[in-house]
Amino acid sequence: MMEVSWIFPGQGSQSVGMCRDLFDSVKSARAVFESADAVLGFPISRLCFEGPEEELRQTINAQPALVTAAFACLEAAREIAAAKLPSPTFLAGHSLGEYTALAVARVFDFTTAVRLARERGRLMHEAGQKRPGGMAAIIGLDEARLAGVCRESGTVMANINSPGQIVISGAVDSITRAIALATAAGASRAIPIQVSGAFHSPLMKPAVEGMSAYINATRFERPSIPVIGNVTALPLATPEEVKTELRDQLTSPVQWQRTIEYMVGRGVATFIEIGPGRVLTGLIKRINKEVKTINISDLEAIRSFR
Repeated sequence: MMEVSWIFPGQGSQSVGMCRDLFDSVKSARAVFESADAVLGFPISRLCFEGPEEELRQTINAQPALVTAAFACLEAAREIAAAKLPSPTFLAGHSLGEYTALAVARVFDFTTAVRLARERGRLMHEAGQKRPGGMAAIIGLDEARLAGVCRESGTVMANINSPGQIVISGAVDSITRAIALATAAGASRAIPIQVSGAFHSPLMKPAVEGMSAYINATRFERPSIPVIGNVTALPLATPEEVKTELRDQLTSPVQWQRTIEYMVGRGVATFIEIGPGRVLTGLIKRINKEVKTINISDLEAIRSFR
């Protein structure tokens, strides 16, 4: 029997108007957005549907918005296409998406995931103000050669996404130098990313203490479905392992390629990306062209689900 994994997108997949069709047409999706509005104390739903884009893109808003949107997509799929939606053997989420995966695995409930995402976004933004930094996507350079660029420029690898697609992180001047070095080393492209800080790098250390306090004050259960951690690319088996993962994730690289390879090695042949955008679907095709990918991001996709 072919195994299935549900995967959930991270920051950068948000867009104004996301999930508006689900809110308007699917009772369970509307309930998700209304619950998030109540928990946060402001209408995150309106921000998702109407923007402005600049405000939605802010880390403090984008993170809870994406958790909400992805969960709404899942609830809508369960309501409309439950008989066709295969149960997952594994769950995973890219960076922020890991919080959605953990909520689906019942480590904590949806409203807790939204609250944690809001605090994570706030703390990461504040860390970026205290220790300014940036990120850049490096295309067409392998991990070994990019490691040399990082050493020389004082940057680190932040997202090891797929063969030839790695995101680096570091101080603003260091990123500028790394882009020049990567281009000289043969990268086909080196693209600065619009973010408010050097995510998944040591420059995020100011966020760790505050996030640890929120994590320690939250009740965590054992995952009901194995969640593959970003930091280790291995299953998170206990509440303590999950807490360690969420703390370490702030300053450590997202091992996305190894996460997908782990699941494929254990029989996963279909990946269902649940939430806005198609970023993860694209990365998986770069990692393994043999697996099947499905995207559930809007009403049309759910109604046509097979």
